[in-house]
Amino acid sequence: MAGELLAITGATGFVGQAVLDHAARAGLEVRALARRPQEPRAGVEWVQGDLADKAALRRLVGRASVVLHIAGVVSAPDEAGFREGNVTGTLNVVEAALNAGVPRLVHVSSLSAREPGLSLYGASKLGGERMVKASCLDWTVVRPPAVYGPRDTEMFELFKLARRGVVPLPPEGRLSIIHVSDLARLLLALIPGGEDVTHKVFEPDDGQPGGWTHVGLAKAIGVAVGRRVAAVPLPPGVLRLGARADRLFRGKGAKLTEDRVGYMCHPDWQVTEGARPPEHVWKPQVETRMGLHATAAWYREAGWMK
Repeated sequence: MAGELLAITGATGFVGQAVLDHAARAGLEVRALARRPQEPRAGVEWVQGDLADKAALRRLVGRASVVLHIAGVVSAPDEAGFREGNVTGTLNVVEAALNAGVPRLVHVSSLSAREPGLSLYGASKLGGERMVKASCLDWTVVRPPAVYGPRDTEMFELFKLARRGVVPLPPEGRLSIIHVSDLARLLLALIPGGEDVTHKVFEPDDGQPGGWTHVGLAKAIGVAVGRRVAAVPLPPGVLRLGARADRLFRGKGAKLTEDRVGYMCHPDWQVTEGARPPEHVWKPQVETRMGLHATAAWYREAGWMK
């Protein structure tokens, strides 16, 4: 991959920062989009703008050989907010890549796109995928399950609850997860393309056979933070009440939203058998229990969790 110019959207986010870390170790030249001015970083050229700024997108993709489209909206007040970030924003990236003659695009979607009827978020992520697939680019779509690791603010909520000893959960179900470092390695491994990955949709995970039960994952997080937890599955109605309370207390910063309750209560968020990337391209390296321990240690050292 030496000599490649990698254009990245979402580089300042949780997954994007992990990609920058791995790209630096690989010696890749990176140009990255950011809404606000950033501190200088070796090997990274920052382009200020967002997914609605077509001039910034032109600057971002110029001379690039591949675009990693990671940016997206995970929380919005209405359908229009999700569509603007995840559908229209993706279309703008696709058009910029096509106009600049960039041959390849790796698009980060979400496992929620598999069930678009459950949430506005999932529907918008599927809409973004359709923008990518309709193009004549050499594309690959990655649908991560729940992502955890240092810097994450989403699953951090479960770590905080586990530290208190009680973890409210959705109704019984199973899910897959992946460490952010493994996801970052996959995205970079997909840069070269090739017949095994071109025009494919991949669902990567931690390699745990059968995924995790909600209760099993909560208890594993409890062990990571040094607490025996009471894992309490709740009915959807109670979770919706919790979402309204979270919105009341935290406003736009609410982590539990009514839209999220829609897909949280789905019983099967395991990756699809046969949809994992080819093993010769990538396979997970972070054993999840070890990864949870390391993530909890990072939260403590960063002062996020006492």
